[in-house]
Amino acid sequence: MVKTTKTKTYDTDTATVIKKVTFGEYGDPAGFEKTMYQTPEGDFFLYTNGGEASAFAAEKITAYSKANAKKWLEEN
Repeated sequence: MVKTTKTKTYDTDTATVIKKVTFGEYGDPAGFEKTMYQTPEGDFFLYTNGGEASAFAAEKITAYSKANAKKWLEEN
């Protein structure tokens, strides 16, 4: 998935996975995945996606600061 802002592009195909968290089995309507990525430029973003009954029913990319990414990694 790719998300482009005015100044940055976040691409799951070119970024490095830092940590992936999954809940449920594949096909579970309440299941989801959250994956923290780091771009080649050093930026962090969180990719979320899940089943129709999950909190992440639609694919989404959210930019994270280095401090917020570190906090997310510690909590997950």
